Amino acid sequence: MRCAVKGIVALADGVPKQEHYDVIAAAVAAQLRRERQRRNLSMNAVAELGGLSQQMVSYVERGMRNPTLDTLLRMSAAMKLELAEVITAAVRNTRKH
Repeated sequence: MRCAVKGIVALADGVPKQEHYDVIAAAVAAQLRRERQRRNLSMNAVAELGGLSQQMVSYVERGMRNPTLDTLLRMSAAMKLELAEVITAAVRNTRKH
């Protein structure tokens, strides 16, 4: 998740410090989970729609894996979300705290 986050955040905001990447990566994972729950989708449903394993969806949402851009795009598409909007919302949420 860090490489996807680095690219978007660097373009939007200059270059943040490494510790900021970790905070944003966790916020992206939390945002994906919130969006899945808001849509009343199970992890299994997101996994099936995105061509992923349920275990990978769980790992991503709990911040246990640094997913590839492909994985993030698949999860976002499964929920009919734009990944850039997910990351933007996550960055915005980190600034509130």
